[in-house]
Amino acid sequence: MFVKHGINSGFSSLTSSAVLRRQQFLIRCLAVGGYSETTHLRKMEAVKCFSGGASLEADAENVLRAITPSLDPTRHKGQAGKIAVIGGCREYTGAPYFAAISALKIGADLSHVFCTEGAATVIKSYSPELIVHPILEESYGIRSNDDEGRRQISKKILSEFDKWMERFDCLVIGPGLGRDPFLLECVSKIMTHARQSNVPMVVDGDGLFLVTNCIDIVSGYPLAVLTPNVNEYKRLVQKVLGCDVNDQDTKGELLSLSRGIGGVTILRKGKSDLISDGEIVQSVGIYGSPRRCGGQGDILSGSVAVFLSWARQHVSATENKPTISPTNPTVLGCIAGSALLRKAASLAFEHKKRSTLTTDIIECLGQSLEAICPASS
Repeated sequence: MFVKHGINSGFSSLTSSAVLRRQQFLIRCLAVGGYSETTHLRKMEAVKCFSGGASLEADAENVLRAITPSLDPTRHKGQAGKIAVIGGCREYTGAPYFAAISALKIGADLSHVFCTEGAATVIKSYSPELIVHPILEESYGIRSNDDEGRRQISKKILSEFDKWMERFDCLVIGPGLGRDPFLLECVSKIMTHARQSNVPMVVDGDGLFLVTNCIDIVSGYPLAVLTPNVNEYKRLVQKVLGCDVNDQDTKGELLSLSRGIGGVTILRKGKSDLISDGEIVQSVGIYGSPRRCGGQGDILSGSVAVFLSWARQHVSATENKPTISPTNPTVLGCIAGSALLRKAASLAFEHKKRSTLTTDIIECLGQSLEAICPASS
């Protein structure tokens, strides 16, 4: 099911151009008739057959069933997950909302957003369900021009966030963050403190811009997850590996990239999502939608954060002997988050077609999870 150890081992047959062309041809043939669940299952079986049974496709639905906690009346508020999104500025208020509300729709108990004052009121107006903290600052809002004044403001922001740090099961860094230099500097310090406290983090959007320019923030941190799209992945490869993206050896390259950042987990978004922690490579290609409206990456980051926290609970509850494979909670969280988003996107597309929006997909998250993990079971 998955590949272990060694960038080149096990990949030669799968990545040869002839095999890839045959796989792609067969998938195109099977694609006629829409994006039904049956079609996607056929696609995966076809890929597995043409790779000699060595498919990297994860057993995503089994992972979802294994790590999603049952609804137990004896549990109290917070035990199903407390997520914090770090992002939201004057220009971008939708992205942090999408990530935070998706976490709640999946089943997290509490979802916080740490943003700038200019974004806070807007984000609060989207939903009363979110807890919004307007503690971040952008350069334009800082009256002090001297370095000492900026240091004091940065220190205050960090102190405010640290009051909440130990409560969170996972952070989502980057949705709607923007690229203001002072704001990014403050967030880099928050990430450093989170790492020191062993708090998992999912990095997306402008958080990836920050990480690409300062790899040391996450390098060697096993509880970090990066979720790059095609352009963000390209920049990471150029920064870490010093070369252009190699489409002929996607799995080997992803392994190299993860290892080059010290074993962080990377979810490379694409037609099929590829996931690696530097030891294994898994793919998630089930379901999906041809509609590529903006905001789906924000849903993914919020979803991965929830499932990562649930996966850690699962591994802990089974005394480090989980009943599923792989066993790395960050990889499990990525598999589950990717699969659920794809299923929700597929369901939303069935009803809305070309008019499908991110909000439509969010509304399908609960129904999609229920179809795989019934609350009554």
